[in-house]
Amino acid sequence: MGFITFIIPAFNEEGTIGEVIDNIPHEALKEEGFNVDVLIIDDGSSDRTSLIAGSRDVRIIRHETNRGKGGAINTAFKNIHPDSEYVVMLDADNTYKAQESTRLLELLTSGFCDVAIGSRLEGKMNGNSMTYFNRIGNWIFSFLVRIFYNGNITDCCSGFVAWKREVVDDLLKYIRVNDFSIEMEMLTKARRLGYDVHSVPITYDNRYGRKSSLHPIRDGIRILMILLRNLNWRPEKEKMKFTFPSSRWDHPQGDTLSQ
Repeated sequence: MGFITFIIPAFNEEGTIGEVIDNIPHEALKEEGFNVDVLIIDDGSSDRTSLIAGSRDVRIIRHETNRGKGGAINTAFKNIHPDSEYVVMLDADNTYKAQESTRLLELLTSGFCDVAIGSRLEGKMNGNSMTYFNRIGNWIFSFLVRIFYNGNITDCCSGFVAWKREVVDDLLKYIRVNDFSIEMEMLTKARRLGYDVHSVPITYDNRYGRKSSLHPIRDGIRILMILLRNLNWRPEKEKMKFTFPSSRWDHPQGDTLSQ
């Protein structure tokens, strides 16, 4: 059987991390011929996130200090299960439905595309899960991506994404940002690397507990700058900062790993 690695960046998500892990569709994916590997990146949490996650059958890498979402994803990409054919990213706040990951993976396993992005704008948003201001901003960014990057994208800021393994291996060399513009960086660079990217409708729920640390104006400007900066980006223009690890669990020095 092949493997699928689920990566879940988490920062102080003790109230939801357990439910997110429990909702990963192990049985449905097993019927499709896949074993499931779950990798939690605890990005310097001060609560019980690691303790709760550790009560499940998962791997945990803990950053001793908070590095931001981009830093957590970079660590995750370096520690994907060596036999994984596909990688799925989920937020730890339970706003996305982990069981809907099969919808994204179907696009990859069928050969339809290389990257599948869960679209909140095209799907179903429950309650006040996204403010009107954020919805307009996301729509504008997604429109610009469709125009300038020729991608069939309706939600460029989604944290629910599935990649073929080779896309992850490639992107790892070029991840630079540490903040909420990471999704835009990965999307635009994937397109510039020639990968086929498509959106699929998903459900988006209200966030539980503490408010999101996303700052609409400040982070919106950063997202726009990444979109514009990468218009002329090509891999040959950039020195490779990272190389894919040869070790199975090649976590960064100073981090802690539990399996």
